Amino acid sequence: MRATAPGRESRIGLATVIAATGLAKTYPGPPAVEALRHVELEVRGGERLAVVGPSGAGKSTLLNLLGLLDTPTEGTVAVHGETTAGFRGRALDRLRARTIGFVFQDSHVLGHRTVRENLELALIARSVPRKDRDRLADDVLARVGLAHRTSSLGRLLSGGERQRLALARAVVTRPDVVLADEPTGNLDPSNADKILALLDEQVAQGVAVVIITHDPRVAAWADRVHVLASDADASSDLRVTPAGASG
Repeated sequence: MRATAPGRESRIGLATVIAATGLAKTYPGPPAVEALRHVELEVRGGERLAVVGPSGAGKSTLLNLLGLLDTPTEGTVAVHGETTAGFRGRALDRLRARTIGFVFQDSHVLGHRTVRENLELALIARSVPRKDRDRLADDVLARVGLAHRTSSLGRLLSGGERQRLALARAVVTRPDVVLADEPTGNLDPSNADKILALLDEQVAQGVAVVIITHDPRVAAWADRVHVLASDADASSDLRVTPAGASG
């Protein structure tokens, strides 16, 4: 059992944010490729959930389905208890923007835009009024340690700074869940720890965090680990001592 580090409170037990039922994905061929088969998964507010498995097990496919970036061949994804099967076009875009923040291994920071502009674009997509954008951007940039880089172009940031900006962009819209695909994969241990600490802040506010990883340290950080098998035929949960517990 592991004790919780100081400041790592968890709020597991909040309502389910995203639920996947019988989730499967097959990409048409020839030959057809079965990327994911019969995944059952619930993502709850205030939870750190790691998704692990070998390459080709369907981890990124699962994240795309949970993030409403792709549609399943079989099964359903529900957000706050409402199935998303009937959402299309702008309605789906609004649901995604309102509920989900994304962080990727490649930060996708816009190099020709300033740090502030990178955040403002996310807020504009969420239809946040202009009068509120500066306040929200300033707040999140201070929390990720980039307040001094507000006017810097994205291409001038270090790798760790770009990933912190990517996380800031994901959370500035105050989503219910953050989906992160190997967000520490390109970082040294020090910068990786900073990213996890920033994600901890979100968890403490009741945000769910789902993180794909190959890193045992990141898996150990999670409250729960979901394992995908390489043959896409099985998945399972491993329970980890909830953050906040000790013994």
